[in-house]
Amino acid sequence: MIFLTGDTHGDIRRLNAASFFEQKEMTKDDYLIILGDFGLVWDYKGESRYEKNWLDWLDEKSFTTLFIDGNHENHDRLDAMEVEEWHGGKVHRLRPSVMHLMRGQVFDIDGLSIFTFGGAGSHDISDGILEPGDPKIMKWSQDYSKLFRVRGVSWWARELPSEEEMEEGRRNLDKVDWKVDFVLTHCTSANTTALIGGGAYSQDILTNYLQEIREKLTFKRWFFGHHHMNRQINSEEICLYEQIIRVH
Repeated sequence: MIFLTGDTHGDIRRLNAASFFEQKEMTKDDYLIILGDFGLVWDYKGESRYEKNWLDWLDEKSFTTLFIDGNHENHDRLDAMEVEEWHGGKVHRLRPSVMHLMRGQVFDIDGLSIFTFGGAGSHDISDGILEPGDPKIMKWSQDYSKLFRVRGVSWWARELPSEEEMEEGRRNLDKVDWKVDFVLTHCTSANTTALIGGGAYSQDILTNYLQEIREKLTFKRWFFGHHHMNRQINSEEICLYEQIIRVH
């Protein structure tokens, strides 16, 4: 079995047995995949007690937890982790049964080919990105409408991909003749982003890259998070937030 859900931002209570009751029938060979903004690799000082407790809790679950990265992750910590090969693609293993599916990979999971590409450009930095030590550092402005994020503390430039990651994605798709069953991303293609936001969201290197992928790739379904909505965009694309759906 494979289930998907959207952004958790470090709050994974939706995965308790009362809400996600299907887990009672799941084993470690079944998967729950979080579509970015996992949020349990966040503290710039290293793994916090909060993170440890919830990662251990996930590892004790009957199923295996997988996630792609979003824009609310500590990418410095992710980049520093040892890389493993798993089901045909590269992963970071946080716990024996909690893994990060890296960017530009094609995984074979339960007989399904799945292309993964995490990351996104942040929309919540309207007041800008501050440097550590800036006297204006604060989490929220007085009217609670604009969020300050601090470089290396609560914002990381690696939320957007490198040229190497994008090229690796192309190479891995070449190996499967540009045909997969599912695409799992955090943000989505430029055209779909424009459709969702009505032009409010700007394009960036990642949305443009995913547009390139979408125009060339043959796929059955494309699932993404980031926009905090549960919405079927068209016959192929679905945005998920707190909803948990079974896809296999």
